[in-house]
Amino acid sequence: MHTKQKSSKKPLLALAALLVVIAALFGVYQFSKGTAVQGEKTITVEVVHKDGSLHDFTYHTDREYLGEVLVDENLVSGENGAYGMFITSVDGETADDANQEWWCITKKNERLNTSADQTPIADGDAYELTLTIGY
Repeated sequence: MHTKQKSSKKPLLALAALLVVIAALFGVYQFSKGTAVQGEKTITVEVVHKDGSLHDFTYHTDREYLGEVLVDENLVSGENGAYGMFITSVDGETADDANQEWWCITKKNERLNTSADQTPIADGDAYELTLTIGY
């Protein structure tokens, strides 16, 4: 009987450990996603096309998230998915999924871990949208 009590506690301990890990990961996500800044702000977006050409855009907005600005200004179009908006077209150029093309969002040349509609913006922020080939 003593053995049964030990074996019935193992699943409970595993479940408790799993819940602690989930809570920790959620906390890290909440901390790293940043906070939205209210009020008027100016941001710049550099688009890097497949042919290497660059187009710079400057936007003055009171929106709080990058995706809102990009859609409002008709710079991008995309599809909503489980992880937010997946950008399919930027500045008139559509990524070809058959060729493993996709639009990469970076800030100061570092890849973002959030979709455009989950990326908070602040005054003076600069972003890059680059047509990337290969997953």
